Amino acid sequence: MSLETARLAAGAAQLGVNLDETQQAQLLRLSTELLRWNQAYNLTAITDPGEVLTHHLLDSLSAHADLAGESVADVGTGAGFPGLPLAIVHPQRRFTLMDAVDKKLRFIAHAARELGLKNVSTRHGRVEEMKPDQPYDTVITRAFAPLPRMLELVSPLCGAGTAVLAMVGRWPVRDAQGDETTVPGGWTLRREREVQVPGLGAERHILVLSRQGPLP
Repeated sequence: MSLETARLAAGAAQLGVNLDETQQAQLLRLSTELLRWNQAYNLTAITDPGEVLTHHLLDSLSAHADLAGESVADVGTGAGFPGLPLAIVHPQRRFTLMDAVDKKLRFIAHAARELGLKNVSTRHGRVEEMKPDQPYDTVITRAFAPLPRMLELVSPLCGAGTAVLAMVGRWPVRDAQGDETTVPGGWTLRREREVQVPGLGAERHILVLSRQGPLP
């Protein structure tokens, strides 16, 4: 086992994800393809393989335990994070990765083909203009927009039972006046948890929100 594989496996295990050999190979291949495409298409500011492992792969996997249901929308996915790593470790779920930047979606489609991921599709456009046939079970975002604006934008994707996962840094967030960000009306913060991403050294929280009222 290479040092990189060992770091990946150990870091994932700390997050509660036990990777098999195929998943380890898929995740490392994703890292390789991301860095290869990045030379031409500027997909990410991270160019060090070790930082791709911590900042993209493991950071994405930190949300694995919060996914609900069968259909997952990753909004503002960028180059496919957290959607692609989560799709690798949750093959039974369907992932739709959404972004307004076409070159990033082209990379995602390429990566899904290379990794043999049959549970990944993409949608190009602004999220607030998307009209899904039915609500997603989970909507996940990573550093997409401030919480009130994010909930406004993803609202068309959500039903009464949708779990909205917001991957954020510090929580609660305070503005310049020292006031805490509040959850806007119509929404409920079901739970929040701090996550320790191995090797990242930065504060991370995952918020789980839903439309106000009892879950169906």
